[in-house]
Amino acid sequence: MEAKKFTPTQRKALTELLDDVSPAVRQALLAEFAAHGRESVDLLRELARQPNRVLALHAAWYLHELNFSDPVGEFRRFIRSLNYELESGALLLSRTVNPDLDVGACCVQLDTMAARCRELITEPATTREKCRVLNRVLFHECGLHGNADDYTDPRNSFLDQVLARRKGLPISLSIVYLLVAERLGLQLEAVALPGHFMVGCYDEGVPFFIDPFNAGVLLTAGEVFILLRQNGSHAALSDLAPTPVREVLCRCCRNLVLHYTAANEPGHATLFADFVAEFESTHSRHAQP
Repeated sequence: MEAKKFTPTQRKALTELLDDVSPAVRQALLAEFAAHGRESVDLLRELARQPNRVLALHAAWYLHELNFSDPVGEFRRFIRSLNYELESGALLLSRTVNPDLDVGACCVQLDTMAARCRELITEPATTREKCRVLNRVLFHECGLHGNADDYTDPRNSFLDQVLARRKGLPISLSIVYLLVAERLGLQLEAVALPGHFMVGCYDEGVPFFIDPFNAGVLLTAGEVFILLRQNGSHAALSDLAPTPVREVLCRCCRNLVLHYTAANEPGHATLFADFVAEFESTHSRHAQP
């Protein structure tokens, strides 16, 4: 017998429930989608392509559970979409090697960190004061830290693995910092430096910078330059400017090319080199003349 089609009311209700991560709702939706067969696949693929990238990630999760998922294809479509949102991109990147990633669980962990920060912030508070609270929660209470002992482990680059293992690279720890800060309404920016990665704040007159790889220490621009020189790198003033999401995710892929090569996993190294090429060619095609 042919599966029944969704009514407009059903489509609207399913879409509104899609980002509910409670186990009971997920199981109910999976049963409903399974009962509607191909109609479900068409609906979920439509949602996976729409601009709300968080909702698209949840649609991708259901597609995977129904065995219709293509994580590598989804990340390629994300790259080509030019609709770059950091959280969606980081999770889609992770799913290319971990298709079973529980998107909802990662989001809940970030929500929980942000909720703890809200408990500790006393308003009115400056952005600098709120960053100190963030540092306490992320690096002391939650134990996030830089993985200096095994820096080239590819797991250091994947958001789900960083949250699970509580360690990562400067760029992946900066991504966690930015995602929690965003939930708190803080206007912070990614800062891609030569040989390092930080978070910048530009809304207090004189910019300051946060180094998540070193427990969130707050630095002036001058102190950033000193730190880079001590590590054998040199930066220009322009290197302290905010970095777009596209370049943050592309740099994650470049790191993974190097780290998978070091791990003697040429298949994965080639995959992430292809993603780098996809980012660069997409940007080149759409860059303003």
